[in-house]
Amino acid sequence: MLALKHLASGKVREIYEVDDERLLFVATDRISAYDVILGDPIPDKGRVLTGLSLHWFDLLETPNHLISTDLIGIPGLTEADLVELSGRSMIVRRCEVIPVECVVRGYLYGSSWREYRDGGGPTTEHLPAGLAMADQLPEPIFTPATKAESGHDENLDEAGARAALGDALYDRLRATSIEIYLTAARYAAARGVILADTKFEFGYANGKLLLIDEVLTPDSSRYWPADEYRPGTAVPSFDKQYVRDWLDASGWDHSPPSPPLPPDVIAGTRARYVEAFEKISGTSFDSYLKGT
Repeated sequence: MLALKHLASGKVREIYEVDDERLLFVATDRISAYDVILGDPIPDKGRVLTGLSLHWFDLLETPNHLISTDLIGIPGLTEADLVELSGRSMIVRRCEVIPVECVVRGYLYGSSWREYRDGGGPTTEHLPAGLAMADQLPEPIFTPATKAESGHDENLDEAGARAALGDALYDRLRATSIEIYLTAARYAAARGVILADTKFEFGYANGKLLLIDEVLTPDSSRYWPADEYRPGTAVPSFDKQYVRDWLDASGWDHSPPSPPLPPDVIAGTRARYVEAFEKISGTSFDSYLKGT
């Protein structure tokens, strides 16, 4: 634990107070599955998440909460802290968080596919009939969800989201989220990667709407290798699905504690995160680490 005021722990992140206007976000190597934090970390996972977020914050024109990655001069941090925090930390603006996950889906997959297959629900209410699993949607859809403190987020239909946010903010978040998704999807496609779906968070600082938290990482997004995409079938992804598949095969009932991950599953998961970083950023992960 750092010698800064600790504000919150998430499944992956630790958040500390720097001062009244700045926070320190630290992405750990923790990994969760089925809303359980697993006992074994994935080496460098937090650095992948931070590095990709930095890449996208730099690329996108959307105003965001990032201030700096330079931790020199932050009171209370030791030399050992700086080494540990290298590559996995961001100094960001303190924001009033909008308590809604802004999910954009370009393909019908995962929980949304299961909902659609079983008769429809809040994330599929505007979709046409006759779609198959992993089909590309006629156009990206905005399917916001409430932010849960623990457990699963709850999907909102359009009427519920408008009631929670108000029409003006709903329309603004929808337009901004879809615009970011389309920009990122085109960028990823040029690098042989499909951005199937993603989620964003937004907040206000000094009255200005900002993109916050992580952005377009393998934890917040579903990335597929384009050369392995086949509509109507399961698609491999650059995320924790490798861990989920092993956990499912292990017979685990999704109640804590989780079973220990074998070394090859840990290594394979790390390799998938690193591959996502390198394909999307166009930079070797080793080069990123050397530059931090």
